[in-house]
Amino acid sequence: MSFSRASRAALLTALVAAGALTLSACGDGGKSGGGGDTNFVAGSGGIATVAKGERQAPHQLKGETLEGEQLDIADLKGKVVVMNVWGSWCPPCRSEAPYFAKVAKETKADGVEFVGINTRDTDKGPAIAFEKDYGVEYPSLYDPIGKLIVNGFPKGSLNPQAIPSTIVLDREGKIAARALRALDDEELRKMIDPLIAEK
Repeated sequence: MSFSRASRAALLTALVAAGALTLSACGDGGKSGGGGDTNFVAGSGGIATVAKGERQAPHQLKGETLEGEQLDIADLKGKVVVMNVWGSWCPPCRSEAPYFAKVAKETKADGVEFVGINTRDTDKGPAIAFEKDYGVEYPSLYDPIGKLIVNGFPKGSLNPQAIPSTIVLDREGKIAARALRALDDEELRKMIDPLIAEK
């Protein structure tokens, strides 16, 4: 049996994504990555930030949500965007989910949009049940093999390297902050509030 080129490419992408996420799946994260001159500063509590003039835009981050709608992160420019990489199978994701649901509601009026990136759930059912169980009302892009995670962020930028990971974009759509572990509501606000206040 022979694979077509498209099938081989899809398989290779899946293997790369699985390998990248297996290294740090569902843990407290590790060192900041990217190598070389990354222009970001690791802050207390494992939250890394980038100065306003040094931020990079992500690559294309769009696709189908768990609910079957189309979503493009680029369409949210002008808002602070909180992207949370999660899986229904991940215990730290379950511990942080109620905080994310709470802060998403509290900050909506301040121009903050939350978007999940659901990964490594091979079926949407458990992920949809997870959102219902934890009161998560914001959309999540469905990324079962990690293509968005691997291809969506420039090399050397603050990119997701663990599950859970949280990436925050400023109002210009540029990567401003990252955490590579589960967060509570106070830690999440420490990432978001300075970006809400930016002019």
